[in-house]
Amino acid sequence: MERVIDYTTRGTCSRAIHIVMDGDTIKEVQFMGGCHGNTQGVAALVAGMDANEAIKRLRGIKCGMKSTSCPDQLAVALTQALENA
Repeated sequence: MERVIDYTTRGTCSRAIHIVMDGDTIKEVQFMGGCHGNTQGVAALVAGMDANEAIKRLRGIKCGMKSTSCPDQLAVALTQALENA
């Protein structure tokens, strides 16, 4: 079953993440704002990936001196999506 998640990020240059999932599989990710090339790369890499695997790979990544990053915020969004499924 396809579902859409819109997550407002915290502590990053990106403002939000739009995620389309089919069950636990990530179909599409779009970041609003942030470093365009990097967020496009992350989105392309996780397309078709199981959300649990993406969370495992992305959680805890930091950006510079920040305590989080766009990939880490994607992991947070995916965790919430799975918990609320």
